[in-house]
Amino acid sequence: MQEQLTVLEPESLYPDTLLEQRVMGPTVRILQGQAKKALMELPDELCAQADGLMTLRLAVPKEALARFPKLKVVIRMGVGYDRVDRAYCAERGITVCNVPDYGTQEVADTAVTLAATLRRGIPLYHDAMRGPSPCAWGVIQNPIVRRFDVQTFGVLGLGRIGTAAALRAKALGFRVVFYDPHLPNGADRAIGVTRLESLEALMEASDVLSIHTPLTRNTRGLVGAAQLARLKEGAVVINTARGPILDLDALEAGLRSGRIAAAGLDVLPVEPPVPEPPLLQAYRAGEDWLRGRLIILPHIAFHSPEAWDDIRLKSAETMRDVLVRGLRTNVIPPESD
Repeated sequence: MQEQLTVLEPESLYPDTLLEQRVMGPTVRILQGQAKKALMELPDELCAQADGLMTLRLAVPKEALARFPKLKVVIRMGVGYDRVDRAYCAERGITVCNVPDYGTQEVADTAVTLAATLRRGIPLYHDAMRGPSPCAWGVIQNPIVRRFDVQTFGVLGLGRIGTAAALRAKALGFRVVFYDPHLPNGADRAIGVTRLESLEALMEASDVLSIHTPLTRNTRGLVGAAQLARLKEGAVVINTARGPILDLDALEAGLRSGRIAAAGLDVLPVEPPVPEPPLLQAYRAGEDWLRGRLIILPHIAFHSPEAWDDIRLKSAETMRDVLVRGLRTNVIPPESD
């Protein structure tokens, strides 16, 4: 007889567990918790039962994991896995997985839309046309506005989302280049873009830089002042990946100097941003030097009703594959950081 397994969804994200039960089968019992901000809010007796843990918003630190004596699998219900203590999971023999393919289209759409919106000057004119003293009815001379096909769109990280963004940018007429040291030879030829051999080369080639790498100890702070200084004059910077990859102070300095024309950010180094970084304060205050040059979104690039459905289904399928069937679906190895 197959072992009875228990999977805990600690946030009660959904009104029932019917889909999860259908996907995982009769040998799995699905429990829900009422944690709002942290796994430490859960009662000990609930933690003690869990063989599998599926979490979307909650961090999974060592002190919380220590409360799960039976735990075998952690599913991060999203792409990023930086808030899971994978070193401790490895010590315990706990398998960590993510769900890398639920919002690929949405995040790529957002990244390229941000770039296109800024390069067509839409925020510039939007800000200038409203208010008690609108601009004159005509062209505003500004280096933000450029024709797409004279620009190079640089992709940092050609994974699923980076590939989708590259294809969208290519379809709009941009010349597309990328840097990703982890991809095998031929990845560039498969989608018809140009591979560059170093981060420095990517920066020097890019009129638009779009960041699509995961946050790891190697990518934290990867794009700092030295890297931004190598971008082409008047470049646009887009980050829909993770906030700590990009040095926000260096970005602000580049925007203030005028070397960076504009930026579109879906992510910030600390979320929610408390205390607010200086760049966000200037943005909220509508300071003149920043008008039309910055778009900040509250980490919603992934969002669509279809993406939320995918998060739920693909998380349940991943838990079934790994916990019940013993497969290696979406497993994140400890050494990948």
